[in-house]
Amino acid sequence: MVALSLRAWLAALLLALPGLTAAQADRELQIKAAFLYKFGDFVEWPASAFAGPDGVFVIGVVGADGMADELEKVVTGRTVQDRAVVVRRLRRGETLGRMHVLFVGQAEAARLPELAGAAQGQPVLLVTDSDNATARGSMINFVSVEGKVRFDVALPGAERGGLKISARLLAVARRVLS
Repeated sequence: MVALSLRAWLAALLLALPGLTAAQADRELQIKAAFLYKFGDFVEWPASAFAGPDGVFVIGVVGADGMADELEKVVTGRTVQDRAVVVRRLRRGETLGRMHVLFVGQAEAARLPELAGAAQGQPVLLVTDSDNATARGSMINFVSVEGKVRFDVALPGAERGGLKISARLLAVARRVLS
């Protein structure tokens, strides 16, 4: 049932963006924010990634204030794996801390290798939307295919961080790199 609902949810998102124009940029942002939120339900973090049983689930954003704004709307009143969700805007010089997902926007794409290095070996799911980002340390990278939002998954970095990405999520990825 969960796999079916994930497929139905993803199909609805993929069909919602027939082609990207300036007027549809907001819709693409909404779709990416929804994906970021839902990724949390299809990744397993080690218990040490949380401050305790009541620890919050933190989605960090750097280089994409619009994404942070949209994510705050998406996560309001929702949970990920029975944990409250908090959106944190990461500024230059701040550490990743107890962050579970980090979205690196295109404005900070040049810092991706630095951020990937900081996240290496930590239970942080690094998500991007930049060209060739999986080759530079991203674990999940959004891509546009025929005007639709899709994503590629790179497993090695996730595995080094102790993250286990669900086969259900991998099944709907455009491409899985191992």
